[in-house]
Amino acid sequence: MASWQTFIQQQEQQEYYQQLQQRIAAERAGEVPIYPPEHQVFRAFQLTPLEQVRVVIVGQDPYHQPNQAHGLAFSVAQGVKVPPSLQNIYKAIQHDFPNSEIPQHGDLAAWAKQGVLLLNTSLTVRDSAAGSHAKFGWQQFTAAALAFLAEHHACVYLLWGKHAQEMAKPLVENSRTAEQSLVLSSVHPSPLSAHRGFLTCGHFAATNAWLASRGQAPIIWLNEDTNKAKQFTFL
Repeated sequence: MASWQTFIQQQEQQEYYQQLQQRIAAERAGEVPIYPPEHQVFRAFQLTPLEQVRVVIVGQDPYHQPNQAHGLAFSVAQGVKVPPSLQNIYKAIQHDFPNSEIPQHGDLAAWAKQGVLLLNTSLTVRDSAAGSHAKFGWQQFTAAALAFLAEHHACVYLLWGKHAQEMAKPLVENSRTAEQSLVLSSVHPSPLSAHRGFLTCGHFAATNAWLASRGQAPIIWLNEDTNKAKQFTFL
């Protein structure tokens, strides 16, 4: 049976992946911190097994400030200030589900455990240096992961911003499950662009409507009230 474990084992046999791990090991041996901690690099895969993936949210880089990154795209551990992009994600959810309550934390592990794969395209980063590991080989790894997923079953892909769309959309469109999957695109939730349509994009209600159309339980994005989207049906 296919699994993330078998996928990662396949990648471990490839030269690009071995070089990637050597570069990261060299970085971790240096004086500048690397995020997230080594045991959390593959946390997205650990919390959301392949057969349980129902939704994919594609991020770009792990957060590059201390104590922020913990292996899930857009997420931070409880006790860490909620980043601006995640604040806008919460606002967009509240637009779809007006009775939901925005939490005081940014830990999205509950989403991951419901089948939301929170995948950054680079899985490590150097302290205070956005994109510092982007050319190490991670993007080849995560592109292969998305292609692997798309060949196994259909799901919803939430692609926010040009980077996520250019990377993931072709992989899904050329996959075996393309016609059964749902791809939703919008601008990035960053404060620089969220006002250009992200806050009202409707992706969270659309996702739950798609899941319902397939006889699946909705994602509880913020609380139980998120089961009750207003004025949205998936056709």
